[in-house]
Amino acid sequence: MTKRHPIRRQAKTYPIGAVQQFEVTGLTHEAKGVARPEGKVTFIDGALPGETVEAQVIKPGKKFDLAKLNTVLTASPHRIAPPCKHYASCGGCSFQHLAGAQQLEAKHHWLGGQLRKVFDIQHIDMLTDLTFAYRRRARLSVKVLKGKVILGFRGKASTQVIAIDNCIVLTEPLQKLYKGLQEQLCENELAAKLGHIELLEDAQRASVLFRLTDTISPALKVFWDNWAQNQHIELYWQSADSRRTQIDLSAMRHYVIDDLTLFYHPQDFIQVNAPMNAKMVAQAMEWLAPNEQDVVLDLFCGGGNFSLPLAKRAKQVIGIEVQESMVAAGRRNAEYNNLSNLSFISADLSKHAGDKFSQYGVTKILLDPPRGGAFEFLDSLIKIKPQQILYVSCDAATLARDAEYLVLNGFKVTRVTMMDMFPQTSHVETMMLLEHG
Repeated sequence: MTKRHPIRRQAKTYPIGAVQQFEVTGLTHEAKGVARPEGKVTFIDGALPGETVEAQVIKPGKKFDLAKLNTVLTASPHRIAPPCKHYASCGGCSFQHLAGAQQLEAKHHWLGGQLRKVFDIQHIDMLTDLTFAYRRRARLSVKVLKGKVILGFRGKASTQVIAIDNCIVLTEPLQKLYKGLQEQLCENELAAKLGHIELLEDAQRASVLFRLTDTISPALKVFWDNWAQNQHIELYWQSADSRRTQIDLSAMRHYVIDDLTLFYHPQDFIQVNAPMNAKMVAQAMEWLAPNEQDVVLDLFCGGGNFSLPLAKRAKQVIGIEVQESMVAAGRRNAEYNNLSNLSFISADLSKHAGDKFSQYGVTKILLDPPRGGAFEFLDSLIKIKPQQILYVSCDAATLARDAEYLVLNGFKVTRVTMMDMFPQTSHVETMMLLEHG
């Protein structure tokens, strides 16, 4: 039988339109300016409300067009020079051309629009911290082109690797590490055998993880191990045939939250903004106010970022997580911090869970789901009949959908905070408190 190969369809290309003048009246949650020439919506990357610009349509559509900004004829009073010189090409920070206060205002406005059916925008609070040098984790792309090593991030709407000499949203130790790494890689044979590089900083110290695409010589590995030792950083190796780097339990990373120590694998998920994570956890404890009579269910709990602080205050806490490795990490963290009232269970909450959690006498629930939200679990959650639900969301659209369903089933939204976890980007995180009755 002849083996069939899938046909690779090339992305459809469009002729670039003529230069047109646009009056920008709005801003999307992706930081694109909105214009409506002759009633049709046109999205213009980099344009701001109140501006008159010249742009060219690069992708026409039936309902809207996408356009490329050419010239700002009349600038918004809130437009600023992006602090990062790589802003125009790097795909990381889409909001750097907008002043900080207006960044927050734009996010607040968009979040209020998403939640308009369940909560008044005037009562949405904000939680903020550092606007630069906040990111304690990053994944770098590596490419060797004509003998030259390119280290950086993916470009805007592109798979192209953009070479950068510094990233000002990284924490200062990671900025220093990035520069040292760049200098060492530029003339080293390792670069050609790397898929990507991960930078990480926590209470332990900074680290680098090399994801290999091929085997390397023992001598090359020793060279880089010595380099890492001289830099006073941890170095991890992930082989081409492995899904994760292999490390001993004694070598796990750790960070501190609410005076508790949480251990985790260097490739496990943690919040990348440490100061904001501390504020988020503190606010969650304040809002949910667990006490010695409460049994709290922590859904999508990971390794216990919320579970452990909850267990310091509540009668009992049950953490639910689908990843077995994270459940194991949570159990180790509970044991290390002497929290005997905290247990972790592995369960897939994207599937119907029935009444399996009703037996615990749960009084309060905290959930922090992925972007898809928690809709599949909401019926089970309602059957548990908690007094309060604290919902932490990284996607306002799915939060709005889930909140509307909960409101229809007897809950009321009483508090909402927009959390600026990723300044200089359009990303929005939200905390919502719902009460029954």
